[in-house]
Amino acid sequence: MELEDQPLLPSQRPQSLMFSFLGIYVLGRDIAVYSGSVIDVFARLGVSEEAVRSTLTRMAKRDLLTRHRQGKKVYFGLTPHAVDVLDDGRRRVWETGAVNRGWDGTWTLVGFSLPGSERSTRHDLRSQLIWAGFGLLQGGLWIAPGTKDIEATLAPLGLGDNVTVLQARALKPTESADLVRRAFDTDQIAARYRAFLDRWDTPHPLPAADDLARQLLLHTDWLQLVRQDPHLPAEHLPADWPAIRAETLFHSLAHRYGPTAAKLAESILDELPLRP
Repeated sequence: MELEDQPLLPSQRPQSLMFSFLGIYVLGRDIAVYSGSVIDVFARLGVSEEAVRSTLTRMAKRDLLTRHRQGKKVYFGLTPHAVDVLDDGRRRVWETGAVNRGWDGTWTLVGFSLPGSERSTRHDLRSQLIWAGFGLLQGGLWIAPGTKDIEATLAPLGLGDNVTVLQARALKPTESADLVRRAFDTDQIAARYRAFLDRWDTPHPLPAADDLARQLLLHTDWLQLVRQDPHLPAEHLPADWPAIRAETLFHSLAHRYGPTAAKLAESILDELPLRP
C-alpha cells in the first residue's frame, strides 16, 4: 500500500500535522514560511496540495496565521493567538509530560447547576472541562488533580454564579485513589498509550518517507495523546502504567529523528524573516 493510500489516524489529519509543523519550525523564530515549501513538506506525508492550501486558509480565517506577500509568493506567519496555542502544546510535550510525579495532594473542584434550557452551554462547559483534564465525580461536580487555572476557560461561557470553583484535599473516609477510580476511565487512558506503543515501539513505525515525515507524525501523535491525558497522580496508578514507557519512547524517537529532520526542513523551507 502506497503512503498516500494509507488511512490517516485522527492525529495525522492535516490541521493536527500543521500545528506540529508550526510548533517545531516556526514558533519562536519570527519568520513566515512560503506556502509552496509547506506543500513540499506535507507531500512527504502523503497530504495533497489541496488539503494543505485548505488547511492554511482555514487557519488564517481562525486568526492563527497571517499572510505575507513577496512578489507572487504567499508566506504564512503566526498570530499571537497561534503562539499561545503552540506554546501550550510545547509545554504539554516537553514540560508537563505524561507522568504526574509531583502531585501535591490537592484537587480542583468545579460544580455547576444549569437549567434545562441551557443544554448547549452545558455541553460546551463539559467539553471544556474534559479538555482541561477534569473528570466527572458525580452529578454536576468535576475534579482534576492539582491546581487548575480555568478562569480563562470558563469566562467566554458567561456562566457567572452558575459555576463554583474550589480547591480541596480528600479527607477520610474519602481516598484520593477512589476519586481517581470514580472520576476517570483509567482503562481507556492506558489503552491509548498502549496503542501509541503498538504504533511506534517497532522496527518500522508508521509508514513515512523520511525522518522529517516521521518527526511530524510522532510529535502529532504524542501531542494528541497527552492532550487527552488528565495527568493523574502516578502514586494512584498501576506500577506498570504504560504512559511511563510511552514517554521514554517518545523522547528517544524525537531525539533520533530530530537532527536529520532539521536538515531536511532547512533544505526545503523558503522562509521570510519578519521584522517589527
